[in-house]
Amino acid sequence: MVTTKSLIVAYGLALLPVLVSSSPIVPRYFERNLFSRDNITASTVKNELGQQLSKGSLIFGPDSALYPNATERWNTRITPDAQVVVQPAAESDLAQIIKYCNDNSFEFLVRNREIDVELLTGVTVQPDKKTATLQAGTFIGEVINKLWDQGFVTTTGSAACVGLMGAALGGGHGRYEGLYGLVQDNIVHYNVVLADGTEIGVNETSHPDLLYALKGAGHNFAIVTSVVGKIYPRENWYQKSYTWTQDKLETVFEALNTFHKSANGTTPPRMGASYGSIIINTSISTTEAVLEWGFDYAGPAADAEKLLRPFNAIKAVQVDSSEASYPIISGAEDTDCPGAKRAISSVMTLEYNVTTQRTLYNLFNKKIAEYPGLAPSAYLWHEGYATAGMQAIPSDSTAYPHREENHLMVFFSEVPEGSGLTDAAEAWAEENRSLWNAGQPNRQPQTYVNYAQGKDYETLQSVYGYEPWRLDKLRSLKAKYDPQNRFRYFEPIVSGSA
Repeated sequence: MVTTKSLIVAYGLALLPVLVSSSPIVPRYFERNLFSRDNITASTVKNELGQQLSKGSLIFGPDSALYPNATERWNTRITPDAQVVVQPAAESDLAQIIKYCNDNSFEFLVRNREIDVELLTGVTVQPDKKTATLQAGTFIGEVINKLWDQGFVTTTGSAACVGLMGAALGGGHGRYEGLYGLVQDNIVHYNVVLADGTEIGVNETSHPDLLYALKGAGHNFAIVTSVVGKIYPRENWYQKSYTWTQDKLETVFEALNTFHKSANGTTPPRMGASYGSIIINTSISTTEAVLEWGFDYAGPAADAEKLLRPFNAIKAVQVDSSEASYPIISGAEDTDCPGAKRAISSVMTLEYNVTTQRTLYNLFNKKIAEYPGLAPSAYLWHEGYATAGMQAIPSDSTAYPHREENHLMVFFSEVPEGSGLTDAAEAWAEENRSLWNAGQPNRQPQTYVNYAQGKDYETLQSVYGYEPWRLDKLRSLKAKYDPQNRFRYFEPIVSGSA
């Protein structure tokens, strides 16, 4: 997590460079400037860097009307204090920005795209109709919509407002992973800028060792400017959702456990997502949470309904269903990610512990009674994607270490400004995490890097894998491609700087 003040932010990928104070140890590529420039301004950067960038690039500071949107964060619990923002108009600009930061002893932090900017968002289907070039500033909703309009889909994360690379560099779970694997599994080529400003292409024949690292730990190694990813013919989907009251909790989770093992030990591959929440629905009750669950199927309703018979048999308060295009099913138009202070915790599991789920439900009702200010936003989120495509990829072929895991479990709660409930929300988040892990006592805690929060309990092993060779390999690659540890601000493999 970054708390240092005075940052330069470069969007498109996006970048967040940080100004540093003087140090007696100066990296090799800092030797021309043995001091930091603590009072750097947007005007100075514009005069020095602006002429090196493509037409249409933007450089501005806190006094610009563009600044609030450019520096908005989805989770404002910890936010950097940006001094200058740089928005590059072309991929080649990123190398110039990195070199400028290096020449002036400015550190930089890669920030993946989370807000709606118009730069570096190209989506181009290649002549082979099997791949597309995707610029790294493109957010997921844009990728889905632009490919759909040309007759295609690809693997993406599930939140339309998140940057494609934000999902891919840490793995990338989503509705198509049962058929095609994670987002990262479908990328065949990366164009990147290394920490020294060098531009290279990465694929199975060019820097294949770095290809391994980019797929699951990429934020530690390079800035991705664009990728080439596999695409597939588009198809319509079917979506069905249920709302159940708490007396159905055990029945629902037992049915889910059976469902996720119904096809050779895995979720049916075309049932792209089984996701749901323990949440307050005020139209039903203001004091007792309900279970809201949805299923997304890649195919016609008749085929999906055969699989959903066990859930149709559980009496629900409300049931909704529809057949629609993939952009509608995926919410591709919902590209707004408003910032707020959020308490979050997450774990990964093989199956749902039904007893634990009841304990978590009871805790939920207890907490919202104790802290009603958290009730409107708090929920326990369960992601159960089909995993056949993901688990068909050899576990040792990429840095992503969690291919055996079936579910992502997440607690979210927004903390209203001025409520004084930050500590209470954080304690609740930690209690949920502890309960989830206690429900699988014979397993080591697992952390999905894209949901990591920078907490002490998120050990490197839980994030990058417990097999000793995994971290050894990543550290060796780190020494090769980023020896000064310039990329170290999000779940860093190596702490500190050279």
